[in-house]
Amino acid sequence: MVSQEPLKKTPLHALHLELGARMVPFAGYDMPVQYPMGVLKEHLHTRQKAGLFDVSHMGQVYLKPISGNLGDAAIALEKLVPVDIAGLKPGRQRYAFFTDPEGGILDDLMVANRGDHLLVIVNAACKDTDLAHMKAYLSDLCNVEEHFEDKALLALQGPRAEAVLAPLCEAVTEMKFMDVRACELLGTTCVISRSGYTGEDGFEISVSAEKAEELARALLAHEDCEAIGLGARDSLRLEAGLCLYGNDIDETTTPVEAALVWGMQKARRPGGAREGGFPGAERIFAQLSEGVSQKRVGLKPEGRAPVRPPARLFADETGASEIGHVTSGGFGPSAESPVAMGYVATEYAETGTKIFAEVRGKYLPVTIADMPFVTPTYKR
Repeated sequence: MVSQEPLKKTPLHALHLELGARMVPFAGYDMPVQYPMGVLKEHLHTRQKAGLFDVSHMGQVYLKPISGNLGDAAIALEKLVPVDIAGLKPGRQRYAFFTDPEGGILDDLMVANRGDHLLVIVNAACKDTDLAHMKAYLSDLCNVEEHFEDKALLALQGPRAEAVLAPLCEAVTEMKFMDVRACELLGTTCVISRSGYTGEDGFEISVSAEKAEELARALLAHEDCEAIGLGARDSLRLEAGLCLYGNDIDETTTPVEAALVWGMQKARRPGGAREGGFPGAERIFAQLSEGVSQKRVGLKPEGRAPVRPPARLFADETGASEIGHVTSGGFGPSAESPVAMGYVATEYAETGTKIFAEVRGKYLPVTIADMPFVTPTYKR
C-alpha cells in the first residue's frame, strides 16, 4: 500500500483553525475552503467590501541575472513564454504562461520586474515542475531561487481593499493595476502588487513566513475585512472569466484555443521585434493565421440550475452532435445566475449562439456569453 505524503501547511494554518475554517486538501496543502460565514456570504462580502485570502501555497521564484543585467534574465525567460518580458518596466507585473513544444500550456503565472530580479509567481500544483523547468533552461543566465517555504502570499481583494491596506502603507494609494512595489508593513519589507484573481481591485502581498500571521491579523482587524476561503475564490474568479489551471487550461490547450492571445504582446507575435523563440511557436503562429477548431467561451445556462464540469455540450437537444465540454461552472452570486466556461467547436463560439448542456440525462439550453460575467473594478 502506497503511503500518502502528509498535507503541507501554510504559515497561516493555525489562524485558519482559530477562525473556524473548514479545511480541505488542495494542491498538497491543508487549505480553508470556507469559514463560518459560508461561501455565498464570503463571495458577496469580497464584492462589496474586502476579503483576505491565504494563497501562500503558490510558488514564489526569483530570477536573478548572473551578469547583473536584468535584460539577460528577461530574454532568458522569453525562451519559455510567448510574452514580452524584456519590455516589462521596473515596478510592473504581467500575466504569462509556459508553453510546451506542441503549444500547450504548462502553467500560467505572473512575472514582476523588481529592478534587479524578476519575481515569478506560479501555481501551487505546478510549482515543483515549474521550478525544475526554469532551472533546466535558465540556469546558464540566471540564478533561479525558490522561496516556497520562507515566503507567504496574502491576497486582499474588494472595493475596500485600499482602505484596509493604506493605514499600514499610505503609498499603496498611488498604485495602479499591475503596479508592484516594496512597502514596509508592520516593520517588515513586503512586496505588494495591485492585482488579484477576483475581478475586483486589490493587492497581493508577499511577506516573510514568520510575519504572515501578524500581518493577516492586522488586516482582519479592519471592520471591512473578512477571511475568505477557496470556495468563494473559485466563484469569484469564475464570474471574472479567469482560468483555473488544470480545469480551463492545460497542456492540451494552446493560448489561441484558450482565448489568451491578449497575453501575447506584439513584440512576440509574427512580425514583432522578438517574434517566436518560445516552445510551440510554430503551431501557435499557425493557429493565429489559420484559426482553431475549438475555443474557450463563456456559458450562460438558462434557469437557475448550475452546469458543472465535465458536462458535455451539444448543438441541439437531441444529443446527437457533441460540440464541446464545460471546464468550470457554478452559480454566480453576483451575476445572480449560473455561469460557466468551456470549449466549443469554433463554428458555435459566437456570442449569442444557443447550444445545450447534458445534465443528469437532460439537455439544458445554454447561451454563448461574453466574459467576464461581472464588470471588473481594477484601478487603472
